Amino acid sequence: MKTTYQPYIDPEYESLIERIYPPRVCIDNETYQDRTLVKADSANKHGILLEMVQFLTDLDLVISKSYISSDGGWFMDVFHVTDQLGNKLTDESLILYIQEALCANRRRGVSKELPLVSAEKVGLRHVSTEHTALEIAGTDRPGLLSEILAVLFELECHVTAAMAWTHNTRAASIIYMEDGFRGGPITDPKRLAHVQEQLENVVEAHHGTGERRSVRLLAPAPGQQTHTERRLHQLMYANIDYEPCQGCNGGGAAHRNNCTKIHVFVESCEEKGYSVVNVRSRDRPKLLFDTLCALTDMQYVVFHAAVSSKGTMADQEYFIRQEDGCTLETDNERHKLTQSLIAAIERRITHGLRLDISSDNRMGLLSDLDTGVTRKWAINIKR
Repeated sequence: MKTTYQPYIDPEYESLIERIYPPRVCIDNETYQDRTLVKADSANKHGILLEMVQFLTDLDLVISKSYISSDGGWFMDVFHVTDQLGNKLTDESLILYIQEALCANRRRGVSKELPLVSAEKVGLRHVSTEHTALEIAGTDRPGLLSEILAVLFELECHVTAAMAWTHNTRAASIIYMEDGFRGGPITDPKRLAHVQEQLENVVEAHHGTGERRSVRLLAPAPGQQTHTERRLHQLMYANIDYEPCQGCNGGGAAHRNNCTKIHVFVESCEEKGYSVVNVRSRDRPKLLFDTLCALTDMQYVVFHAAVSSKGTMADQEYFIRQEDGCTLETDNERHKLTQSLIAAIERRITHGLRLDISSDNRMGLLSDLDTGVTRKWAINIKR
């Protein structure tokens, strides 16, 4: 018998650098009169940039400019942020929360002693998976959401929260639900299997041969959280909603400066060993978050970046490599990245009428509203 020996690696070793050099966050309200600077530096870790941007956008803060550098083992970033009204941050409890939450060790999470800011600000974006989660992706068609909600009502499932995106004839939705009569999560394996089977029939009914579709029920996982918008990006990317995307490639610098369409250019920086990605588009909230989701889903690592907005337009420049250290070598890689970035920006853009409804909650309410309003008046829900 051959004996194989492997070195023992203490699980605490991975967090050693972070414990030796803990993250530092500085909130600067003195440099500018019209914005707040959030300066962060820490030991570099894969995904830390997206984590920080996700945290700030979840607080409904607007990032108008950012400078990012994470080459080597250290991460340094400066975010220029305001609230939704364009004002700098003055709420001391919010400033304290940002400082301590960003500095908190990610293993033990945010301290329970921090002010309860996130629960009020974040809302649906973070939903505890103490509820049963339903993820559905496939081809978009009128009435799909209505049929799904009707089936859930018939199966005595109470929808507690839901979010749906559509883009390029593709649709993805995440629905959180509980037992309609007893409350709490649905844990019975047989009942979960029955619910999934019924929903798969609904999604499959209008799908053609070979079309992508998925229905997934996630059992409760106490203490864990799913970032709904982050997960929707992943579902839409897996659903290949990016294939029809085309940006504007016409003209030179003068054309780009006056064009309001999305421009994406991918070039090589051979002397530094990076691929350089430039994105120009209309500015809007969460633009940086959406772009970083696309880069992360495609397993690219951002080493340096500069993001700024002027008027209605925003410019983003990223110096990236793949996770294995390679740059983008082929036209197919560059084309797919271009399409994916355009899709990530377009998914959140909405067209049409926004309808806000407030009512007393009850089981089947969403199903009744969707059937009674959207079907009667032939309204197609896009988000």
